[in-house]
Amino acid sequence: MPTALLRRTAAAALCAVALTASTLVGTSAVAAPPRAPSTPVEFPAADGQIMSYVVNVKAANANRTRAAVQAVEAAGGVAVQQWPEIGVVIAQSDRANFRKDILTSGKSSVESVGATRTIPVAEGTPEGIVTPWQRAPQLRQKQTADTDVRYGDAAFEGLAEDPREGEQWSLDQIKADQAHLITDGSRDVLVGVLDSGIDPVHPDLAPNIDVAASVNCTNAGRPDTSPTGWFPTSSSHGTHVAGIIGAPRNGVGMVGVAPNVRMASVKVVNDAGSIYPEYAICGFMWAGLQGMDVTNNSYYIDPMQFWCADQPDQRAVLDAVERAVKWSTKAGVVHAAAAGNASYDLANKTTDTVSPNDVAGIERTINNGCKDIPAELEGVVTVASTDQAGKLSAFSNRGLNVIDVAAPGSRILSTLPNNSYGLLSGTSMASPQVAGVLALMKSQDPKMKPAQMIKQLRRQATDQPCQPSATPTGSACIGTPGNNSYYGEGLVDALAAVR
Repeated sequence: MPTALLRRTAAAALCAVALTASTLVGTSAVAAPPRAPSTPVEFPAADGQIMSYVVNVKAANANRTRAAVQAVEAAGGVAVQQWPEIGVVIAQSDRANFRKDILTSGKSSVESVGATRTIPVAEGTPEGIVTPWQRAPQLRQKQTADTDVRYGDAAFEGLAEDPREGEQWSLDQIKADQAHLITDGSRDVLVGVLDSGIDPVHPDLAPNIDVAASVNCTNAGRPDTSPTGWFPTSSSHGTHVAGIIGAPRNGVGMVGVAPNVRMASVKVVNDAGSIYPEYAICGFMWAGLQGMDVTNNSYYIDPMQFWCADQPDQRAVLDAVERAVKWSTKAGVVHAAAAGNASYDLANKTTDTVSPNDVAGIERTINNGCKDIPAELEGVVTVASTDQAGKLSAFSNRGLNVIDVAAPGSRILSTLPNNSYGLLSGTSMASPQVAGVLALMKSQDPKMKPAQMIKQLRRQATDQPCQPSATPTGSACIGTPGNNSYYGEGLVDALAAVR
C-alpha cells in the first residue's frame, strides 16, 4: 500500500481503517461506552497558497453539481474536475476563507467541503480550464480491447536473476497453481491496478496491459489519457503489484494469479509517493466508467492514515471517496484493498502517530469512527497478509470483523522495472493475490455482481484457526476458525473460485 501502507520505500506506498461498534452481550445488552472524540488536525489555508478541496453536493445530479461549480467560482476557487455521477467537485483555491465562503455561496447545493491535504498543491491548478463542466468524451467509452510501514508496503528483500514459477510459493498456498489447470482467466476481464504505474515494456507484463484503458489521475485529480502519463516514474510498486495479479504465462519469468486477464494502469501515486483523495476518486470513477471488473488498491489515502468522521474536513473526504467507491461498485467493479502494515488492530483504534504524513505527524487520539480508506469502506475486500508458514505476517494489520480474507504477502516474487524481478513484503503484496482470484472468478462467471463475488470469496476461503502472531507486540488473535481477527473468514482459495 503507499506508507503507512504501505508507506513508502522508494518503491511503494499503500492501507486501511475499521468501523466497528463493540457491545457486551450477556443476559441483557449493554450499550457501548461513548467514543472519545478524535484529536483535531489542522488543514491550514492562507491567502496566496493554492489548496485542494473536495466539494460534496447535496444530491448527485447534473444540475446540483453545476450549481456547486458556480459556488466554487463565486468563492474564489477553480473547479478542477467534477463528477456529477456522485455529486463531487474537486476544487482548488488560494483564498484562506474558501471553505467558509463556499458553504455560504452554495448553501442550496453544497453539503460539505474538506481540504484534501495539509500542504499547498504541488502540481498547481491545471491550465486550460475554460468550461469546468466539459469532460473528455473518452471517459464514457468502455474499452474492450522486513517491510516498510507506509506505502503499505514494501521493502526490497532480494533480487531473483532468473525467477521461475516454482519459486512462487504463494501460488501453492492459495491453490492458484491448481486453479490454472482449469483456467488462466479470460481476456474479457479487465483489472484496474490503482497504483504508481506499470512498466509498459516489461516482457512479463506488456502483453497484458490494456493501454487504451490506462490513465494518470495524479494531475490534480483529472483523468490524463496522454500516452505516457500512466507510466511509473519514481516507484516500482505498481509494477510489482501488476505482476502478482496478471503476469502472463509466456515462458519469460513468473506467472500471475490470473495470467490471461487484461490489466489497466491507473496511476494514483504521484512522484512524491502520495495518494491524495482526488487521485483515488479519479481512479475509482475511471474504473467504473471504463467498465473494469476488478480493482486492486495497495495503499491508504494520504495524508491521513485514518480519516475521522467527527472532524469536518476528514468527514467530507470520507464521504467523497465513499461515493466514488459505491458508484463504481454499482457499475460492476469489485475492489480489493490492503489492510495495512502497522500491526494495528483496526477493530480497536486508539492512537495514530503518523498523520498527517505530508507534514510532521502528530500523536492523536482516534476512535473506530476513523477509517483507513479505501480498505475499510463498505463493499471493499480488506486483505491481511500471511507468511510462507501460513501465519499472519508480523507487519500485517488485523481486526475482528474488519479483515475479510488473508493472502500471501511476505517475500513475494514479482516483476520490477528494467526487466527485473524481486521479492517484496507487505499487505500490498497480499491484496493483488485476492484481486487475481476475483479476476479468475469473474472469468468463470461473467454475470456475477460484486456483492455475489465477495460473498463467494469469503465463503470459499479456507478456515484458519488462531495461531500465535509473529510479532510479540501485536494484539492476540480472537475469534473462530471461520472468522477471526487475523485471517477474517480464511485464506483465499483460487481453486474453489474457479471450480
